[in-house]
Amino acid sequence: MPLARRRDHKRVLIYSHDSFGLGHLRRCRAIAHALVEADSALSVLILSGSPIIGSFDFRSRVDFVRVPGVIKLRNGEYVSLNRHINIEETLRMRSSIIRHTADIFDPDLFIVDKEPLGLRGEARETLDLLRRRGVPLVLGLRDVLDDPDALEAEWERKGAASALGAYYDEIWVYGLKQICDPLAGIDLPRGVLPRIVYTGYLERKAPAAVAAPEIPAIGEGEFLLVTPGGGGDGDALIDLVLAAYEFDRALPLPALLVFGPFMLPERRAAFAARSARLERVRAITFEAHIETLLTRAAGVVAMGGYNTFCEILSFDKKAVIVPRRTPRREQWIRARRAAELGLVRMLTEAEGRDPERMAAALRLLPQQQPPSAVLIPGLLNGMERVKGLARRWLERRPARSLSLTPPLEA
Repeated sequence: MPLARRRDHKRVLIYSHDSFGLGHLRRCRAIAHALVEADSALSVLILSGSPIIGSFDFRSRVDFVRVPGVIKLRNGEYVSLNRHINIEETLRMRSSIIRHTADIFDPDLFIVDKEPLGLRGEARETLDLLRRRGVPLVLGLRDVLDDPDALEAEWERKGAASALGAYYDEIWVYGLKQICDPLAGIDLPRGVLPRIVYTGYLERKAPAAVAAPEIPAIGEGEFLLVTPGGGGDGDALIDLVLAAYEFDRALPLPALLVFGPFMLPERRAAFAARSARLERVRAITFEAHIETLLTRAAGVVAMGGYNTFCEILSFDKKAVIVPRRTPRREQWIRARRAAELGLVRMLTEAEGRDPERMAAALRLLPQQQPPSAVLIPGLLNGMERVKGLARRWLERRPARSLSLTPPLEA
């Protein structure tokens, strides 16, 4: 019979499928850090498929388990990051790792990011296991998922809406309903609506102990930060900004391009060569603490993913957003609504192909009003609300006994 002792702390498990880019990982990491900062008797473990999760640092009492990676192709199909292992084998491994980690870690709260059943249903067995144990299950959603018609078809195919009713005690939407409603148009099961909580956007802070990196030829002066997030789909934005500086070499502020770790090496090399020929443009590949650059930037040019949008709001930066519309319309929906409210300026798809229009937008950027000029109650309350919601669920859990040699359940 295994020895046991009383567990004197609580545990949160966060699952993120991470098939593309940095968005899911960075959101989950920010939430994990906020939770342990608020409670010294809490530990958080992140399950992630991100191939570069090890490039980020983590606070004490936050750790991660990396599951085998997958890539989502433009046609919507998934393939294994390791091309010698087929996708079905990879998904079986991922599902097994997720379930066994949850079984042994034995969390007091399970937070699932975006995908109600995980990638192609890989989290279903884990949800069943934790539901039997009485663990509170929470689904976290960003403010926009996709165009409502496209999302309705996707969720019908995945059985996602029914999973909300079958598994989740609460759904946290990291935004405000009056700005964007990610579940608009979805036929939700009875009883789900009262479980939805709109938290507000997740405020970000620059790490106090991390110095901003030195940027050659930009120095301490003002600059524009150009970021396509992970960079895997950022070619058009980087190309457009470079074309604007090539068109108008007298643009008032220099630009720092951060390509992102997922940009193809050959594209990155071509862009770096163009940057080197421009006196007022510099480029780096990746910065894990991009918040340190945001605090210094005079303005931001971006595609408008969720994390970048939160950072624009958090650091009160004037921004020009050039959203993509494929394969999802998420960025376009968010940018259009933010522009309507006066929080950012958005360039349309047609404008986003014109270097002259982009150059004009960059010239006008210093005269834009910052997001703080628009008063929206609760806009950046998300992180505080999430900490309070998590605390409420954790306080409901009884004290636990921790087995020193816990058997795996069948």
